[in-house]
Amino acid sequence: MKIASVVCSLLICLCSASAQDAARPAYLDPSKPMEQRVTDLLGRLTLEEKAQQLNHLNGGVPRLNIPAWGLWNQTLHGVWSKQPTTLFPAPIGMGATWDPALVHTITNAMSDEARALYNAGAEGPRGKMGLVYRSPVINISRDPRWGRIQEVFSEDPYLTGRMGVAYIKGLQGDDPHYLKVAATVKHFAVNNVETNRKSLSASVDERNLMEFWLPHWKAAIMEGHAQSVMASYNAINGAPDAINKYLLTDILHGQWKFDGFVTDDLGGVNLLVAGHHYTEDPVLATALAIKAGCDSDDIQYETNIPLAVKRGLLTTADVDRALGRVLRVGFRLGVYDPPEMNPYSKITTSVVRSPEHLQLSLQTALESITLLSNRSDFLPLDKKSLKSVAVIGPAGDTGYETGNYYGTPARKVGPLQGLKEALGPGVKVEYEQGAGFIEIPDPAAIARAVDLARKSDVAILFLGTSLKVEGEGRDRRNLDLPGAQEQLLEAVYAANPKTVLVLMHAGPLAVTWANDHLPAILDAWYPGEAGGTAIAQVLLGDYNPGGHIPYTVYASLDGVPPQNEYDVTKGFTYLYFKGVPLYPFGYGLSYTQFTYSNLKLSQTATHATGQVTVSFDLQNSGKRKGAEVAQLYTHQQKSNVVQPIKSLRGFQRVELEPGETKHISLDLPASQLSYYDVVTKKFIVAPGMFDVLIGSSAEDIRLHAQLEVN
Repeated sequence: MKIASVVCSLLICLCSASAQDAARPAYLDPSKPMEQRVTDLLGRLTLEEKAQQLNHLNGGVPRLNIPAWGLWNQTLHGVWSKQPTTLFPAPIGMGATWDPALVHTITNAMSDEARALYNAGAEGPRGKMGLVYRSPVINISRDPRWGRIQEVFSEDPYLTGRMGVAYIKGLQGDDPHYLKVAATVKHFAVNNVETNRKSLSASVDERNLMEFWLPHWKAAIMEGHAQSVMASYNAINGAPDAINKYLLTDILHGQWKFDGFVTDDLGGVNLLVAGHHYTEDPVLATALAIKAGCDSDDIQYETNIPLAVKRGLLTTADVDRALGRVLRVGFRLGVYDPPEMNPYSKITTSVVRSPEHLQLSLQTALESITLLSNRSDFLPLDKKSLKSVAVIGPAGDTGYETGNYYGTPARKVGPLQGLKEALGPGVKVEYEQGAGFIEIPDPAAIARAVDLARKSDVAILFLGTSLKVEGEGRDRRNLDLPGAQEQLLEAVYAANPKTVLVLMHAGPLAVTWANDHLPAILDAWYPGEAGGTAIAQVLLGDYNPGGHIPYTVYASLDGVPPQNEYDVTKGFTYLYFKGVPLYPFGYGLSYTQFTYSNLKLSQTATHATGQVTVSFDLQNSGKRKGAEVAQLYTHQQKSNVVQPIKSLRGFQRVELEPGETKHISLDLPASQLSYYDVVTKKFIVAPGMFDVLIGSSAEDIRLHAQLEVN
């Protein structure tokens, strides 16, 4: 009887489980194929619910147990939250590290914090934390006046691509089944001017588009597998990007096999009416965007999609195609699955501002700091001989800029605090602001700064910019130090020639007078929450700077085309600028020296489909441990079309002990030697001779070989 009872109980349990499985909808069943789950969920939603889900501030669908996972946020250089998170240096500082592995580690840390806050139901800037993060910004700093250079990595497509791929992979995680968060790469495409950004149209020829404006986007999609792309406000050749089918469908989905969803920049579809005046009908604007491949918008979609379907401007299939792309990302994030199946659901808030993450912020700031000038080895300063230090400038204390798209920092270690902590109580470290970032000269404030400099062993000036000078919606008109900072600099130097300049900024600053007169200049960018600690370590020799600038620093705007010239061959960036820069692309000094030797190519000839290995020896020939960024460039000697002066094709940041030598190998696929042929609409490699150049910057070439392509 007991055996029969047990068998009966088992049969009841099995029948109950089978009934539960049969009752469970496919979209909630992790064992079902994704496409079946997507189709099932689409079939359960009303048209109004579908429209609401395509609002990027959607609230989920409670009746179907669909959470509000798609709420977007920012993790440009730290998770934007109402509670403090780890603040890292701005992306342009990350670019100055030339260290993609470090960027991957940074974004892995940021996405841990992001997922932990989501798991805990924490509050973001617009409500509960979501899982879609509108980062990275992979636009290029083509124009030195652009206000958003702080948000990007470089002026070069190749360097931007390497950093972008590393960023995306770190953010999205490496689990084979689930995403940690979804990355939205922005702003697609040819977004590079803030003035009239919501209505301007960029005139770009096809070759410029393919060779300069799009390669890093292709890498972000095809290598990084970014799950979302943001269409930018601007138009290209008269076609607003939010309805640019060539970009959003033909290239993204057709050529690059993009499997995520496209969103517009905030209000981008509405700008078809209010900005570009493409149409006066907001319902038609919505329909045009959906059909072109813009899958997500704000309240305009929620309001206008049902109206567009009723008017016959959209079909249900159009709406389902857009929503299907969004839902697939949700399934990859695991939001419809039991939490215990997803390893990322187990991340707790203990990771937020953990000691490891704070140390990583400091490491990033250290790696980013770039030595621009160092006459007679003025730096590092000798701690033993210092009795008094003057800290001067608007960025000298906690007023330094940390960058946009972040909440309120839990702490900011300013240069004043960093130097005091590093030097200890035996050294008098005093501060005078001297000038603001943008304010007119205050003679009394400058006089106090001059007096402090005069009576101190060394004066350290902390000058630069803030969001009042360069930021979203705000381009610069020139490359000068803003406000009264140049006047302050010259007055302090006159009082004490032992003056060091530390720049804390985003876009290039033409500090030509300082370069001609001061004994040393450092670039510290927007260095995050540990900026003062990092700067002090570099100034005092506890860390040897190894950063290299990721853009060209022009001596002036002479020879730089106007902002509305999008043809880079006219003279933009190191690729085509024919003048003499103040500091060239890739430039950075060190407290030690590096020797390059023994350049070898794996073969002297190749074919268009082959690959060459470029190898050489790099030695630290000085007396300090240090990091060098070895850079590989190429140039086609003869061509029937305009070619860059030289093009970055590879790089490696290398740490070396004194006297240590490392053998470096960089792969050079023949495809990197190609150019876009406007006749065949393909990239082709023209036979001929190429220069292969190895150096410490675009101008400091140490080794040279020739490569023949048959």
